[in-house]
Amino acid sequence: MRDEASTFWDHLDVLRAALIRAAVVTAVLAVAAFAMKDWLFAVVLAPRSSDFITYRLLETEPFFLHLMNTGLTEQFMVHVHTALYAGLLLASPYIIYEAFAFISPALYRRERRYAVWIIGAAYAMFITGTLTNYFVVFPLTLRFLGTYQVSADVENMLTLQSYVDTLLSMSLVMGAVFELPVISAILGRMGIITSSLMSSYRRHALVAILIVAAIITPTTDVFTLFIVALPIYLLYELSILINKFTN
Repeated sequence: MRDEASTFWDHLDVLRAALIRAAVVTAVLAVAAFAMKDWLFAVVLAPRSSDFITYRLLETEPFFLHLMNTGLTEQFMVHVHTALYAGLLLASPYIIYEAFAFISPALYRRERRYAVWIIGAAYAMFITGTLTNYFVVFPLTLRFLGTYQVSADVENMLTLQSYVDTLLSMSLVMGAVFELPVISAILGRMGIITSSLMSSYRRHALVAILIVAAIITPTTDVFTLFIVALPIYLLYELSILINKFTN
């Protein structure tokens, strides 16, 4: 009993040390992002101008969305939140490394190999989802809603807080949604689902995808719903193909 207790506390000390190191790295990178304010917000605010690469490829009409600040501490808090998100995103590879280093001694060699593939694929899909949101989903949503007017007499006035909150929340959601192929591959490998099962429930999945897209979209317009639902449906079709090879 005494040996088991000491082993448990030893593992707890190792976990605590790993969490501290991950927190320190995240904090350092967040402080660095906070200090690089001009560069940070040049990236964050880029989609509000027609000079953004997505609009140039689509050859949209020139536009520029002006943002306003309505609170005394709003700009500072937005700066802090954005820097924290950037620090966490930049530190995520190291955080994953620390998590894997903690659990890998308890895995067999084959399990460790599978874990490397799963973790790597999950991280790659999350980054892909975040980039898809930044370059496709968010710009198109912003372009449509930011310039939409019911009358020429009504001018849009977007706040900085609304802009940044929408960008960050949609990035997190799209990153999570892009984990669908990885989850499907795991369930397929376990024999819980098959490609034929997913194909037979394609219509049901489409309805579920529309419902999920309606829940996670920050607005209620049909255009944003379509922009969010389309990549999710494509991920579902990709999951079917992955399951064919997995099975």
